[in-house]
Amino acid sequence: MDTDSSVDHSFGQWIIRWRWPVLIASIAVAIAAGAGARKLAFDNDYRVFFSDDNPQLAAFEELQKTYTKIDNILFAVAPRSGEVFSPDILDAIETLTRQAWQLPFALRVDSITNYQHTTATEDDLVVKDLVDGGIGFSAQQLSRVRDVALTEPALRGFLIAADGATTGVNVTFQMPGQDLDEVPEAVAAARQLAARLEAEYPVRVHLTGMVMLNNAFFEMSMRDMSTLVPIMYLVIIGVTFLMVRSVTATIGTLAVIMLSLITAMGLAGWAGIKLTPPSAAAPTIIMTLAVADSIHILLALLAGMRQGRGKRDSLVESLRLNLAPIFLTSITTAIGFLSLNFSDAPPFGDLGNITAVGVVAALFYSVGFLPAFIAILPVRARASRD
Repeated sequence: MDTDSSVDHSFGQWIIRWRWPVLIASIAVAIAAGAGARKLAFDNDYRVFFSDDNPQLAAFEELQKTYTKIDNILFAVAPRSGEVFSPDILDAIETLTRQAWQLPFALRVDSITNYQHTTATEDDLVVKDLVDGGIGFSAQQLSRVRDVALTEPALRGFLIAADGATTGVNVTFQMPGQDLDEVPEAVAAARQLAARLEAEYPVRVHLTGMVMLNNAFFEMSMRDMSTLVPIMYLVIIGVTFLMVRSVTATIGTLAVIMLSLITAMGLAGWAGIKLTPPSAAAPTIIMTLAVADSIHILLALLAGMRQGRGKRDSLVESLRLNLAPIFLTSITTAIGFLSLNFSDAPPFGDLGNITAVGVVAALFYSVGFLPAFIAILPVRARASRD
């Protein structure tokens, strides 16, 4: 027997001999690493896609310091009648404008009703809201408001559509940047306000703007993790069972996946990494690679058992055949993902780091925990000449 085969046999025999300590140590390591998961948080600011020294981001930040931030929510109000300039719709816009000032972190509210319109009366200039008490406007007053709104460059095409069928209320926010819940809090309050307006007036309200965009990153990632990940688990469990035809082997594979994910995400929390839409994809990638490692071990194990070998001999032989290939595959895959650190977008570096840790964790759990788990629990494989 050559040296490499002797080493592989010795490793397999060592795992079987010390199966209980290996099993307990694997679980303990996962628990210790997974404790960092409580430090994980989701960063939904679009600025995370730029490094701190990115010149475009620096110029953008300087522009906002000089003028104002563009963190906004635009309430696009579409009357069901298709006409903005009617008493009830103007009253709706006034109500929305007034209540929008109460939104969390609201800095400024702009609409056609609070637009500061200037009129000349002899030698005096009068500046006041374009609409005040629109619910009681006469047809002449409505016509005057329409003429001003559709000819004023600051309103036409910005807060009022050219055909007068849709209007907007723009709310500018000043986020302190001290709490990751600031954006979801503002969005939740805005949605509640929009729902109240739709319930009280014959209008449809659509929300857009930079704050909504930031929140969408978070919501879509959470939705994917709550739907796609469970579906993937079900598919993986089903396919794994069909391939190995063993409940113990299927449970062992699922355990390797869970331990790998817990370790990777927990260490990400300890490292202070914040989840973003790109890095939130790491669990899916880790899951795929962990299954691949486990399946290689299990198929060789079950193939040996079907040929009439004992479980432990088959397990040692499976590790002899697969240890080097799995090791090389995992290490080169981890190196490939670590290369994402050369990206100028930090979230992709986070994705690479989390996935690399998960791949290495899957390597150790698949050649350590899984064989120990299989060595302890009963596994059956039907004998076959094939």
